[in-house]
Amino acid sequence: MKCSSLKGVVLGLMLVFAGHLSGQTQSPTGGDTLAANSSAQSGASSSSKPHDENFIIGNDDVLAISVWKETELTKSVPVRSDGKISLPLVGEMQATGRTPLQLELEITEKLKNFITTPEVTVIVEKVNSRKFNMLGEINRPGEFPLTASTTIVDAIAMGGGFKDFAKKTGVYILRKGPDGHETRINFNYKDFLKGKNPAQNIKIEPNDTIIFP
Repeated sequence: MKCSSLKGVVLGLMLVFAGHLSGQTQSPTGGDTLAANSSAQSGASSSSKPHDENFIIGNDDVLAISVWKETELTKSVPVRSDGKISLPLVGEMQATGRTPLQLELEITEKLKNFITTPEVTVIVEKVNSRKFNMLGEINRPGEFPLTASTTIVDAIAMGGGFKDFAKKTGVYILRKGPDGHETRINFNYKDFLKGKNPAQNIKIEPNDTIIFP
């Protein structure tokens, strides 16, 4: 009887010890899982917002400004002809000539006087500032919206092509520099079609005027 009792005690101690070891091996796994989940959530909340660092805000653009949990500060704001926008609490700010990220950071700094941890997002909702003009012997002259990849040949297509008596060898762009000086850039459409000097099919820049004589 004593031997049987001793075996029972030993077996019981072995079962308890095995359970303790099992708990130790599972605990780090559970902790790692929680840590991974926490890290993923933290990464999701702190992920950087996408911005086009090359885009410069211009007059007449429309900005979507969002301030987290502040509905009165979340709105679409047009950039006025003087290059400024107006926001509650912040007042007037210069927008033209800045990137969305630069404006976002400045709004955030100004709102810290009123909100503990403001979370601000600035997105260009409508691009109205990037435009170019076409004049002369083109089927649809006028003002056109400009994308980053628009070339002279693209512009000709947008304008519906040349009129019958257009001088296709004498197309030129008038481009105004930062100092106000105007530069003339020539484009020979006939040479381009023959594969001559393909580099002349340059990209159009904001406020360019293409003349079709």
